[in-house]
Amino acid sequence: MRMNKQELIDTVSLQASASKLQTSEILDTLFDVIKNAVSKGDSIQLIGFGSFSSGTRAERIGRNPKTGETIKIPAVKTIKFTAGKAFKDAVNRR
Repeated sequence: MRMNKQELIDTVSLQASASKLQTSEILDTLFDVIKNAVSKGDSIQLIGFGSFSSGTRAERIGRNPKTGETIKIPAVKTIKFTAGKAFKDAVNRR
C-alpha cells in the first residue's frame, strides 16, 4: 500500500484524536523543519525512528547514452535517511 500526504493526515489525525487541520499544520511544520535543517548541512536524529542528513555524491565520469560521448557529471548534494534500529526491527517482524 502506498500512502499519500492526505491519507497520512487522515490516519494521524484519527490516531491522535486531533483535527485534520491541526494535523496538516503540524506535519507541514515537521517537514519544513527537517528540510531546512538538512539543507543547511545539519542532521536530525529521531531515536527509534531514524536520522535525516545530507551528503555529497562525488563528481564522476559518465557517458551520454545517445552519442557515447564521455561527460563529467558534477558533484551533487544528496539527502540521506537512515532507519533506526526500532524501525528496522518493526519492518523485519512483518
